[in-house]
Amino acid sequence: MGMDVFKGLAQPDWAFLYDGSGEDLVSLLLLTIGIAFLGTMIATILAIPLTLLSAVNLWKAHPLVTKIGKFVCNVLRAFPELVFAIIFVKVVGPGPFAGVMAIGVHQIGMLGKLFTEEMEAMDERLTEEMEAVGANFWQTIFFVRVPYLLPIYSSLALNHFEIAVRSAATLGLVGAGGIGAPLIFAIQTRSWSKVSIILIGVVITVFILDQITGIIRKKLR
Repeated sequence: MGMDVFKGLAQPDWAFLYDGSGEDLVSLLLLTIGIAFLGTMIATILAIPLTLLSAVNLWKAHPLVTKIGKFVCNVLRAFPELVFAIIFVKVVGPGPFAGVMAIGVHQIGMLGKLFTEEMEAMDERLTEEMEAVGANFWQTIFFVRVPYLLPIYSSLALNHFEIAVRSAATLGLVGAGGIGAPLIFAIQTRSWSKVSIILIGVVITVFILDQITGIIRKKLR
């Protein structure tokens, strides 16, 4: 039994690589990357207003506001993407949209927490100098904080995009699109040669994305 598994894994089903049907390995991997990208993009955009509510240095006179913001971040990141995927599959139906929403909601909490920490850690002397010459709250946000934090936030978002690709690869297990569904089906039917080619595809995809995002993050620094 064990030898059959290893023999199957040693003989990848190259016919599944690409056949133009939209249900082949390349198409499903691109769909998985798309789910991860859209989910991370949504999370990055929505995490910014949540950061503005959560950062202590922006609400020194109203600490309750920051507590509410951080509580929302904690709730959203408390549950893994798989739990959110199950919920969204029930709400919007199976498919890639449920995967995008699951990754997006979870990542809002994760990125919101990281963005807030960076906002709170920045040098306040920069904003104090602007305020000394008459700048208001929003002017310090757009002309001091945003230019200072944008490279850091971009690097964090790229890092979480990598994580999201790995997560998206498993969300198909519950019907949220991507490569996970054919992988679990291949395992259940003991199609080890198909399992092999899917695993090879996932590993290569993750490696390539890791190299690309690593180069971009270095340039952002």
